[in-house]
Amino acid sequence: MASPAASSVLFLLAAMISCASAATFTIKNNCPYTVWPAATPVGGGTQLNPGQTWTISVPAGTKSGRVWGRTGCSFNSGGRGHCQTGDCGGALSCTLSGQPPLTLAEFTIGYTNGANDYYDISVIDGYNLPMDFSCSTGMNLHCGGPRCPDAYLYPDDNKKNHGCRGNSNYKVTFCP
Repeated sequence: MASPAASSVLFLLAAMISCASAATFTIKNNCPYTVWPAATPVGGGTQLNPGQTWTISVPAGTKSGRVWGRTGCSFNSGGRGHCQTGDCGGALSCTLSGQPPLTLAEFTIGYTNGANDYYDISVIDGYNLPMDFSCSTGMNLHCGGPRCPDAYLYPDDNKKNHGCRGNSNYKVTFCP
């Protein structure tokens, strides 16, 4: 039988884990042309004409998540085709990461302790679209070109990851 102190600790840990919930991502196309955003490991992909938005729900415990924009795409009615940038194996709904060049919004949602999320922009795999990425309780990251100061520029660039309180709303905007 567990001691009262041990039972209290277990109860608090269970409460913290159960409080972790999905994060909402609102992805908007402010570009004057169509963008096909993609998201892994949840979301897949869609077509966004100028001014349109796409909302996805990302569950707590998601690590190594990514959102990126694809350009110059053409898909058939079965969702097969090709994109000039960010293509993911010729699929409209991605299950694989996109092919470079691509500007990436990267995130981990409530994975470490259910309370903290982490997010960044990366251009390590190249740059294809200007992007803003923000968290409702964190700072806005802006990437307007291939050498943007808010983005990871090379693999050992370890100072660009930002924390955000869990259960947050995120915004990814192309052509901010």
